[in-house]
Amino acid sequence: MPDSIEWENLGFQYLPTNAYVMSEFRDGCWSDMRICNGTSLQLHIGATCLHYGQACFEGLKAFTRKDGTIAMFRPDANARRLANSARRIAMEPPSEKLFLECCKTAIHHNLEFVPPYGTGASLYIRPLLIGTTPRVGLKAAEEFVFITLVTPVGPYYKDGFFPVKAYVQEDFDRAAPKGVGNVKVAGNYAAGLYSDLQAKKKGFPIALYPDSAEHRYVDEFGTSNFFAITSDNRYVTPDSNSVLPSITNDSLQQLARDFGMTVEKRKIPMNELGKFREIGACGTAAVITPVCSITHNGTIYTFGKQDKAGETLNRLYKEIQGIQYGEIDDRHGWMLTV
Repeated sequence: MPDSIEWENLGFQYLPTNAYVMSEFRDGCWSDMRICNGTSLQLHIGATCLHYGQACFEGLKAFTRKDGTIAMFRPDANARRLANSARRIAMEPPSEKLFLECCKTAIHHNLEFVPPYGTGASLYIRPLLIGTTPRVGLKAAEEFVFITLVTPVGPYYKDGFFPVKAYVQEDFDRAAPKGVGNVKVAGNYAAGLYSDLQAKKKGFPIALYPDSAEHRYVDEFGTSNFFAITSDNRYVTPDSNSVLPSITNDSLQQLARDFGMTVEKRKIPMNELGKFREIGACGTAAVITPVCSITHNGTIYTFGKQDKAGETLNRLYKEIQGIQYGEIDDRHGWMLTV
């Protein structure tokens, strides 16, 4: 199958690969890794992940670099975030060591699916932790399965690094205050599926959610974190306990500091949207998605040119991609060679 893949034309969808990696938590400890062929998983019909949403996951990427090596981008940060998500919904997280070993093993068993350097594609890694104890009564699982699957991907949006229009979703909330918006649990994404679909029907590829408590402040996009560039070249991103701490956003903040920019993590009033020079959505899947306009209660705020990303977003995008593909020095030690 790899011989038939058009690497430069890959979209962001699942393609079957050789195998996935699995480890099971039973009787108080994690099992050795097991290599599983195919794409199926045998699961009890009463598993808590199915009935009570005990499921959390991560998303990270591996890249073929300019020197021919394969490396993952900040997998240790993903391991720590998964552990935080797991504990929040009463699950037993895998250790950081097991997390990294599963990611490396999944890559090694699917090497021919790692896109070649220069194609703009990467290998997406999806570690998934689910509760598997059969429950009818509401109670946390005592047994868990940790799965790591991989698939080659291209850009998240079909046009790649190209500006999109966003819509402020006022009719539905994405995450409750003091809820689980700050962890990467499956239910967060289920909560946004219908409202994101409504935005798409209106012609907007991406929805922006205000804070759930007051609808006064920017929270995040349905798919990723929000960040903005001011007219005096400051990097601004929301300070909210309902927002998932994005590893991409954290990395971009560091790169902005490298460029001499001031980074502000603070509450962003919705009425401040019109004051920004550039706006981006950032996350593992798309890295950065430039946002050319945001529609809010009939008002349209526009940012830069409608047909290309702004200067600062473009610089940040090239810098982080350059580090990931080995074209720029990995000065912060973010890449882990497989």
